Amino acid sequence: MNWYCIHTKPQKEAQVAAFCHEQLGLETYLPRLREYRTIRRVRRLTTRPLFPRYLFCHFDLTTDYRSVRYAPDALNLVHHGSWPAVVPHVLIGELRAWAGQEHDIITLDSPLRPGDNVEITSGPLRGLSAVILRATSDRDRVAVLLSVLQENTLATISRTQLRKVE
Repeated sequence: MNWYCIHTKPQKEAQVAAFCHEQLGLETYLPRLREYRTIRRVRRLTTRPLFPRYLFCHFDLTTDYRSVRYAPDALNLVHHGSWPAVVPHVLIGELRAWAGQEHDIITLDSPLRPGDNVEITSGPLRGLSAVILRATSDRDRVAVLLSVLQENTLATISRTQLRKVE
C-alpha cells in the first residue's frame, strides 16, 4: 500500500476525504493551513486546505484504484507519466510533524508584514538583510528590499528563506 494524491473538484477536498475514509475504509490525509486573512476588511482566522484541490490517500492501487478514481467529486489521481504518482511516506510524516499537536492543521505563527526587518537564511542571498515591502498574492513569497553593495535591489524571496530580525 502506498500514498497517492487525489485531484478534486474545487472546494471538495473534505467531501472526497470523507467518502474515501467512511465509505471505502481508506486512510486519508488532508493537511490544512490556519492563518489570518482579511475578509471584507475584517481580519479573521481561517482554516483551508494546504494544497487546494488535492488530498492524500493511502491504498492498494491494484484493488482500490477504480473506487478512489471514480469517487464523487474526485477528478483523477495525480500521475507521473502513465502511472499514478506515489507520494513518499516520509513526506506525509513530515507534514504530520509540521502540524504538531493539532490534527492535520498547520498554523503560521508569525506572519511577515510590510516594514519588517528580515535576514535571508538560505539560498544565494544568505546572510543579507532586507525589509519586507509587500506580501504577494500567492502568500508564499514576499517582495523584499535588499541592501546589496549600497544599492537597493528588489527581489522576490520565498518566506521559508526569511527569518524576522527584532
